[in-house]
Amino acid sequence: MRDAPTILHLDMDAFFASVEQASKPSLRGKAVVVGGIGPRGVVATASYEARVFGVHSAMPTAQARRLAPNAAYLTPRFALYRSISDQVMALLRELSPLVEPLSLDEAFVDLEAGETAWDEASAREAGARLRADILAVTGLTGSVGLAASKMLAKIASERAKPDGLVLIEPGTERALLAPMPVRTLPGVGPATGDHLRRAGITTVLELSEAGEDELVRLLGKAHGHSLYAMALARDDRPVVAEREAKSVSVEDTYAVDIHDRPRIGLEVRRLADRCVRRLRGAGLSGRTIVLKVRRYDFSTLTRSETLRGPTDDPTVIREAAARLLDSVDTTGGVRLLGVGVSGLADYTQEDLFAQAAGEPAEETLEESAPDFGPERPEPAAPEWRAGQDVRHPEYGHGWVQGSGLGRVTVRFETPLSAPGRVRTLRADDPDLTPAEPLPLVGEVCGQREEATGAGGATGGG
Repeated sequence: MRDAPTILHLDMDAFFASVEQASKPSLRGKAVVVGGIGPRGVVATASYEARVFGVHSAMPTAQARRLAPNAAYLTPRFALYRSISDQVMALLRELSPLVEPLSLDEAFVDLEAGETAWDEASAREAGARLRADILAVTGLTGSVGLAASKMLAKIASERAKPDGLVLIEPGTERALLAPMPVRTLPGVGPATGDHLRRAGITTVLELSEAGEDELVRLLGKAHGHSLYAMALARDDRPVVAEREAKSVSVEDTYAVDIHDRPRIGLEVRRLADRCVRRLRGAGLSGRTIVLKVRRYDFSTLTRSETLRGPTDDPTVIREAAARLLDSVDTTGGVRLLGVGVSGLADYTQEDLFAQAAGEPAEETLEESAPDFGPERPEPAAPEWRAGQDVRHPEYGHGWVQGSGLGRVTVRFETPLSAPGRVRTLRADDPDLTPAEPLPLVGEVCGQREEATGAGGATGGG
């Protein structure tokens, strides 16, 4: 662990929900829940206003609706989130070449490697400047933690939430950690936490007092050693700029349980082809094919098969997934299916044979993959999703509040307008079309005029 607090951890505040609030003036300061909004959906992010009611990420949406029935429930707009994440990551890379993204909204930065910070004062200045730049570029807030290690920097950013900056001064780390729950430390999940609690260890101080030998006895050599070191505020993990993927996978959750065995087989084939497209898009191949099946009773089964060498051949992956499906009883129906590939490599066994023969490896996906058509059948009428961007030639830009019974309710407003007016239109209205999201900050030509035009988009609605 270094002497100066030059490891920075950035965590954007309630990222998905904050993007939606910034995009939709009528939702600012209100409870917003982003995720799957169907009966089997799961919360991806909840705004701080929704968290007051007990809503949190990974909670079933049905439970969230009971806790916060008046919140706005929106489907995610991942393309927009990724574009904003790219802007944030670009700002981080201006600080240092060593940026380790953990997700769309979270990353570590080694400020010392970028010669951006070398002591407490320069680290605090860099963190404050980053927060100001993120707000100016995206209109969103992020919380920054600064410390001498990754573990402590992440703890500091949690203490900074929301919209704050916390720096842990060198020499204060052990006193800070001592009263914290053991779950604060990386690698201590629910199972490990329960195991430690049964042994009478609930705080980091008690963890350090238990001693390394006792932790090794309780948790095993590797976990016991690392946890004891972290309890003493020792964490030498470096910031790694490139994080290698461990697996590539795709999965679908179905609104209605699938009982028909041929249909289940067809879905597995589709998922296998989607997985291959992701593999090839990343320039990867893999040796182990994994099938995931969640049945009607929520029990989840995982089956895997390891091949002789890495492959990205769709026929091989489809056939392996089909063999794995043969070993699973789906009599009661399935609610989720997934296909994945692990044991990744940046070459295929076929590549090696081709190189030995002096011939290029054969491309098989387009030739051998049957044409199943679109992943979802096209509906006869447009399928409007809550939160979706739309446009109307008279009313301008807006977003879908809800739809059903042949109607769609739209609030017409933009990120730069006042809260807009709500209008109900026919779901098949030819004038209502999907639209691209608008920028969250900055003046867009004609946007303010559009927001205050004939459609009355400045009304209270």
